[in-house]
Amino acid sequence: MQYLVILRILGLLLMVFSTTMLPPVLVDWIYQESASLPFIEAFAFLFAAGMLLFLPLRKHNKDLRLRDGFMVVVMFWFVLGSAGGLPLYLSEVPDMSVTDAVFESISGLTTTGATVIVGLDDLPHAILFYRQELQWLGGMGIIVLAVAVLPMLGIGGMQLYRAETPGPVKDTKLTPRITETAKALWYIYLGLTVSCGLAYWLAGMEAFDAIAHAFSTVAIGGFSTHDASMGYYQNSGIELIAIVFMLLSGVNFALHFTAFRHRRLTPYLRDAEFTTYITVLFVVSVVTISYLQFTKTFDSPMESIIEGLFQVVSIGTTTGFTTQEYYNWPGFLPVLLLYISFMGGCAGSTGGGIKVIRILLLVKQGVRELRRLVHPSAQFAVKIGRKPVPDNVIEAIWGFFAAYFAISALLILLLMASGLNQDTAFSAVAACLNNLGPGLDQVGQNYASINDFAKWLLCLAMLLGRLEIFTLLVLFTPGFWRK
Repeated sequence: MQYLVILRILGLLLMVFSTTMLPPVLVDWIYQESASLPFIEAFAFLFAAGMLLFLPLRKHNKDLRLRDGFMVVVMFWFVLGSAGGLPLYLSEVPDMSVTDAVFESISGLTTTGATVIVGLDDLPHAILFYRQELQWLGGMGIIVLAVAVLPMLGIGGMQLYRAETPGPVKDTKLTPRITETAKALWYIYLGLTVSCGLAYWLAGMEAFDAIAHAFSTVAIGGFSTHDASMGYYQNSGIELIAIVFMLLSGVNFALHFTAFRHRRLTPYLRDAEFTTYITVLFVVSVVTISYLQFTKTFDSPMESIIEGLFQVVSIGTTTGFTTQEYYNWPGFLPVLLLYISFMGGCAGSTGGGIKVIRILLLVKQGVRELRRLVHPSAQFAVKIGRKPVPDNVIEAIWGFFAAYFAISALLILLLMASGLNQDTAFSAVAACLNNLGPGLDQVGQNYASINDFAKWLLCLAMLLGRLEIFTLLVLFTPGFWRK
């Protein structure tokens, strides 16, 4: 393990992250609300801390090995998750404890969208913008962003890309060089953000809200500038725009890149993961809308269609925007919606959850086992499209699946031991591990009422979900530290 190189990179990235404190200062200058001092202090402290790490080690410029890449990614998310809470802790409004500030920061960077803040409508614009900015930066992964815009890192970026990029297949690159790949992803991400912001503005949002919600929509984050989230606007046009961009952001960005490069839609239609993603969301939407209409939850069929579709897409993609108190919807609907968050978005998207491709491969593996029972001597391959999937990938997915639910069960038990009821504990773990945000019962609207121990556990759940379990767990294996 090249510890000095890792610390050098961490110091450099910490200095870069400190600059995220400056845009809120500009926002505060525009709105004249005298809320910029905490951001100036946080910028100075984080930049100085980064300098103290970087300067003594600036000449340690070696290529990272894969193990070093895992260490950088994990340290970076933990350190930044904590550092990002500094301006929130220093601010007088809202008055936040260390636990709450770190929780809010990690929730933003991991694009979870779980909040402990009550009274968003009364907060300074600088604080509101900072929360949305955290989600936007976390959306594509700060490591990918850093590799795209900071070639002076002087490292082999593929190690970081494999450690951070979601999905079961880590070696696929859109372009021959990792830097060009990261830039391609970044341009798509930026293009979607600008398009989403303009659409929101044209639909009736104020410019500030349009930018803020574009940040969290494309990041599939779910933070809002209002306590009522998207329900604040009571605008069907805004909800339809959100549905479109949440769907787009939940798709593998490699598909967007390929479709844009070839100027055609066939890459989407030929992709098994995309068709499964759309099919599942469509089926759940039909069930949800039908049940809402059957139970007369809304006054008109059109309202049932829009609200049902919005909530299915928002929770299914793990965005977490709300227009209604879905956790109070009748019958099985709240649990059904929570269940689809386990699937989440496609691999290579900004979505959370297990990922569609993993669920698809697990189903195909199950079908293969059934066919083997009927034909014990036959050889069957699991295929995606027309390509067989290597058995080692299937085995890795089974390992991920087992670890995912073992960790879920453990966290649920620990939360219940801390005093949370079963519904709250189950939904909080599901919402944080899937990077969704809103849960059920006590955590349906926010996480302000739960105890500090539970919040720290859920911070760990958010990081586990963002790093897709194994990136973090691998650090606890003896072989990782063996020379």
